[in-house]
Amino acid sequence: MADLVNTVIESFEKLEIEDKEFVFDLLKKQLVEIRREKISERAKEAYENYLKGDVKKGTLKELFEDLEK
Repeated sequence: MADLVNTVIESFEKLEIEDKEFVFDLLKKQLVEIRREKISERAKEAYENYLKGDVKKGTLKELFEDLEK
């Protein structure tokens, strides 16, 4: 994996500034999309747990007390 990363970095360094900006923007958008997908997956999981009743309700104090058990 480190070899691949080094190859990518070396190739990136050879690009013109405009191409570097394009690659940077593209990667940034891809990372945003990946994060968005992970948030969506987590929200679906949380909602499924809510529907199954696998959630706990209470005050912050009560939730911390439950964690200490």
